[in-house]
Amino acid sequence: MKNSKRTEEIRNLFSLSVEEMIEKSRGRLVVKKNNDELYVFLAEQMIAEFKKASGKNGPAAFIMPVGPTQPYALMAKKINTEKISLKNCVFFFMDEYCDDNDQLISITHPLSFRRQINPLFFDQVDKELLMPETHRIFPTPGNLKKLAGMIEKNGGIEVCYGGIGIHGHVAFNEPQSGVKNTGPRILNINEFTRTVDAVRHGLGGNLINFPRRAITLGMKQCLGARKLLLMTRNEHEGMDWANTALRMAVLGRPGDDYPVTHIRDHSDYIIATDYNTASSPKIII
Repeated sequence: MKNSKRTEEIRNLFSLSVEEMIEKSRGRLVVKKNNDELYVFLAEQMIAEFKKASGKNGPAAFIMPVGPTQPYALMAKKINTEKISLKNCVFFFMDEYCDDNDQLISITHPLSFRRQINPLFFDQVDKELLMPETHRIFPTPGNLKKLAGMIEKNGGIEVCYGGIGIHGHVAFNEPQSGVKNTGPRILNINEFTRTVDAVRHGLGGNLINFPRRAITLGMKQCLGARKLLLMTRNEHEGMDWANTALRMAVLGRPGDDYPVTHIRDHSDYIIATDYNTASSPKIII
């Protein structure tokens, strides 16, 4: 059923210029000229937090996505050049795909986040600067009930980093009643997410074999971070899927149908994007 309030809200949001949206965001929205500048910004923001963590007397925990992948190479290079120690950092990766039996997909699977992160980042960082493997934590069926306690044991989350999906999901926290209070769980990936991802990652729209299940940290863990830095971007020219999600994230009325809108109750968050994604689409309906 169409949400009539959202219908007019989205039309009103698309009536705003990029500059008007930046002004109305009151410092919450960062718009870069293009994706390359956006990835540099994200990398620099994360590096700054890792530097702070290196001076702490104890662990500093972060919620990390695997995508966007581009900032990881930039971070690895700077970490090595500036000799930034990651020893105090604890990375809680936000999600992973599961098979139909609710087990993690194989680490050899092309879509596995566990497979991607090593060549993207950990293999690129000098070993003497890396955190131990026990500080690199993916959600699994085995640790699912322990994750909230593990985060608390490590002092809570300093910063939650992540992308924003087509209908405002953060990690795999997709629209559902009470989503802002959800914890770690295994769930069905909805068809909106599966469709977008099946045409974004060189899969040729292979919905038949795209994973139907995933394991994720809850929205409660994401919103419980002391800071949030979220991003979204269209990425590929001609595939303008993220413009609506971006505007809803920045200025949309809080609601379970766009989970990211619940960040409006948080005291410290930034949403970053590029100018193309921040712009209104060519056609407004």
